[in-house]
Parts: sequence; C-alpha cells; structure tokens
Amino acid sequence: MSKRHDIGAPPGTMFYNGEQQGGRIKITLIEFNETEFFEKEFLDLSDCIMHVKPNMVKWINVEGVHNLALIEKIGKLYDLHPLTLEDIVHIDQRPKFEEYDNYLMTILKMISYNEDVHSEQLSLILLDNTVISFQEPEGGDAFDIIRNRLRLGKGRVRKLGADYLFYALMDAVVDCYFTAIEKIGDKIEVIEEEIMNHPKKESLIKLYELKREVIYLRKQVWPMRDLINNLIRSESPLMTSNTQLFLRDVQDHSTRIIDTVETYRDLLSGIMDIYLSTNSNKMNEVMKVLTIMSSIFIPVTFIAGVYGMNFENMPELKSTYGYYAIWGVMLSTILGLLFYFKRKKWL
Repeated sequence: MSKRHDIGAPPGTMFYNGEQQGGRIKITLIEFNETEFFEKEFLDLSDCIMHVKPNMVKWINVEGVHNLALIEKIGKLYDLHPLTLEDIVHIDQRPKFEEYDNYLMTILKMISYNEDVHSEQLSLILLDNTVISFQEPEGGDAFDIIRNRLRLGKGRVRKLGADYLFYALMDAVVDCYFTAIEKIGDKIEVIEEEIMNHPKKESLIKLYELKREVIYLRKQVWPMRDLINNLIRSESPLMTSNTQLFLRDVQDHSTRIIDTVETYRDLLSGIMDIYLSTNSNKMNEVMKVLTIMSSIFIPVTFIAGVYGMNFENMPELKSTYGYYAIWGVMLSTILGLLFYFKRKKWL
C-alpha cells in the first residue's frame, strides 16, 4: 500500500510513497540519428553518462524511482527543479504538464489490463536533444513498439528530433488505453447479457466491480485532455510546430477515450438500474400472487370461522346438507373471485 505524502515537509522534498522496492534500478540508454543507433543497459548513472555521444538524440529510461539518491543525481546533472524531482518520486500524481526554462515535463498514467485495471506513473522530461523517462519496475511498459521502430529505423522517429520522440512515447501510452477499454467493453457485453437473461446476486457483484474499474480508469484518463491542450499551446522552443501538429492526433485519441469511458459509465449505471428493476418486478410478481391468494382465501376463512363457532343455536348446524352447502358457497366464492381477477387482468 502506498504511503501518504510527507505532511509538513517543505516543497521540493523528495519522498517516495510507493511500495518499497528492493535491488538496484535499471537505466537504459538509447542514442540515435537517421543513420546510427546505439542501445545499452546500465546499473550506474556514471557508466551511462560516459557512453553518451554528442550530436545524437538521447533517450534515457530509468526503471524504478525508489532510489532517491539516483533521482537527485539525475536532477543535478540535467538541472531539474526540486518540484519536478518531488513529482517524479511521488507516484500518485495527477496527470499534468509543466513547463520550465530548460525542459518540459509531463506526468502520465500507463494503463494495463489483465484481470482488472492497473496504472503505473510515467514521468517524461524533454530537454534539448534528450528525453528522460522515469517509471516503476512493474514488469513492462508501452514502449516496445517505439524501441522496435528505433532499432529497425522505421517511421519518422529516427529522422526527427527529441520532441518527436517525446510525442511518440506519449502516443504509445495513450494507445494502450484503447486496449484496456476494449477489454472492459467485452466484459460489459457479457455482464449485460447475463443480467438480461439470468440475473443473479453474483452478477450484481461483478457489475459493481466493473463500475469501480471504469470510474478508476476515468480518473486516470480525464486529466489527459488538459495535459495535451497545454502542451499544444506551449511556446517552448523545445517543441517544434511540426510535432505540435502530431500532438493533435493524441488529443483526438484522448477525447475518444474519455467519451468512451463516459459512455461505459452511463451504460453500467443503466445495466444496474435494469438489474434492480428486474428484481423489483420479480418481487412485485411474487407479492401479486400472494395478494391474490390471500384475497381468495380471506372470505373462505371468514365463512369457515363463522361456522366454526361453538354456539348451540347455529343456523344450518343440524341440517343434513349444511356441510355441503357451505362447501358450495366457499367454492362459488373462490371461482367468482378468480373470474373477477381474470376479467381485471390481474392474473
């Protein structure tokens, strides 16, 4: 479970609030231009910096932000603001964009979906000719497609600068949202069919859990719209006008994702209303049957109660056909009530 923020600490104080991680972190250095490509993993920042080549676009990916000393070294090396370092290690940040004199920063949520929705904080720093990404070591990320493009020299990423790489990483993260949304959509179809045909108590539990996942996903993706809008409007020289055109595509994707999430949330609310209405209708049917049965047997019970009193001077008490006559009256009452209910279409 994540720790709370270090309440009372001065702004810019680094405080890792995630689950404590053991072992050393991994640093991956990727350098490229249109004709060359270099990739290597390091366990030490000094070794990584020694391999940095001039006149090439550099992508430094840091997996694991629990090592505060390493994050602080990176901050000093690239002149990152203390508030930026604080946001990097404080892993329950809201997605946002911040602009500084010498770099741009975005915080995103990488979404994965196995049995449920899982999010992982990703911090991206865009400097002059360099992109630094910070993520948690959760066993994977959304960047394999970008790495393959770089290795194979496909697409525009090897031909353009660090700002385009910055955009490409964001686009890869947003594309993963569609995968999670598709899986949630499939589960919604299954639970909808189950509730429409065979509603059970277990169905309500599944529906509630699915609704919580959609609400959680909405919380993670909703700020993306403001993040991308602010990034597009940025006048920083680090972000070229050509790349800002591509960011409009990410903006369109984020809008589609938000609209889909809102649609799913409304759909789940509707399915829950249908479930409750179905159960209410079933209960009404049961109550209607019980009410009809009570209405039929109340007059019969009254007759039986009257003739069950132990008075000596009861009419028809000594009659030879009194028993059969009372049965006739009771059966006639039952049939008459059934006919009346049928005519009123209560049966």
